[in-house]
Amino acid sequence: MPGPMDGVKVVEIGVWVAGPAAGGILADWGADVVKIEPPGIGDPARTFQRMLGADLPFNPVFENDNRSKRSIVLDLATERGRELALELVDAADVFVTNVRQKALARLGLDSDALLERNPRLVYGLISGYGLEGPDADRAAYDIAGFWARSGIAASLTSPGQHPPFQRGGMGDHNAGLAAAGAISAALFAREKSGRGQMVSTSLLREGIYTLSFDLSLGARFGVPLQVADRASMGNPCINNYADRDGRWFWLVGLEAERHWPPLARAVGHPEWIDDERFSTVEARAQNARQLIAELDAIFATRTREEWARVFDAEEDLWWAPVQTSEEVLADPQVLEGGGLVAVPDGEGTTLLPATPCDFHGTPWAPRAMAPGQGEHSDEILRELGCSDEEIDRLRAESIVA
Repeated sequence: MPGPMDGVKVVEIGVWVAGPAAGGILADWGADVVKIEPPGIGDPARTFQRMLGADLPFNPVFENDNRSKRSIVLDLATERGRELALELVDAADVFVTNVRQKALARLGLDSDALLERNPRLVYGLISGYGLEGPDADRAAYDIAGFWARSGIAASLTSPGQHPPFQRGGMGDHNAGLAAAGAISAALFAREKSGRGQMVSTSLLREGIYTLSFDLSLGARFGVPLQVADRASMGNPCINNYADRDGRWFWLVGLEAERHWPPLARAVGHPEWIDDERFSTVEARAQNARQLIAELDAIFATRTREEWARVFDAEEDLWWAPVQTSEEVLADPQVLEGGGLVAVPDGEGTTLLPATPCDFHGTPWAPRAMAPGQGEHSDEILRELGCSDEEIDRLRAESIVA
């Protein structure tokens, strides 16, 4: 069955990760996504192949966000290139971009211009810091808007330590998912009103929402939450510990009274349940350093696999391994739970991470690997009514590639 966005036409002018991620989610869900790329290197995310290693035969970062799309190369600095882009938008349901609005306005591709031409269009915009305020047009990668400025990095920085580095595209993929959700809601609203609209999100807003547990407390009470210190966690039932080989796992006993007895039994100290040092939430918090040190010593006597069997024997002892990326890719739950998807690739398939939503009445499936730069230029131009002679002329004039 086709995905829920089957029949939806999307035009994307996206660079790097956030905009292409939004378009990629819609493509996974069944939309026909036409990716407009500039001449030269195209979407700069194509350069990840060189940035990550000059001899890499593939570009999985680009492939993951651009599968199932079609690519056309248009020189938007030319009048005819802009005309062709506008013809594509005129027939589209959705326009997706993470290019700054001032740059798009110079090309006549800002939201006001496109919504005037196509009132049914849903214009999806991802910015760095939002559309208003002193930094509305400031450039930002997600490590700036999402990770650093939103407070996430500081909230994960222990005293005396440097801020941790985020992994590639974390904020971009959050923003892409939010944009895809907003676009879907706007398409639903269009079904009732007959009119499109602009929807927007930003890397900063995504960071704020991600950290909203902390920020809601700060906004309400005027005080920040302290950075967690595993050696003195007030509730030692929700903490990370290492096994005999230094492999980490996380206990997730958020409900302290419920989860403390099975933890005490699991580590071979049922008498701790009634020990006055540990018998109450308050007592465990007051004696957290001592209790965590004792737990550290106990957990260091067995492997994580051995502890897994002990933990799983206790119904109310919840835990999870701290897995490396290699372990994630081999995790049976990841494989059977749909975390990876087989993308058609020539006569075979290539495994890539799946986008995170499933539709059980209109299931989606990837249709193709990411396109080569301009792979579908001729096909798309013919759909616009261009003859082969005109396509040859556009190519000769470097308007199309």
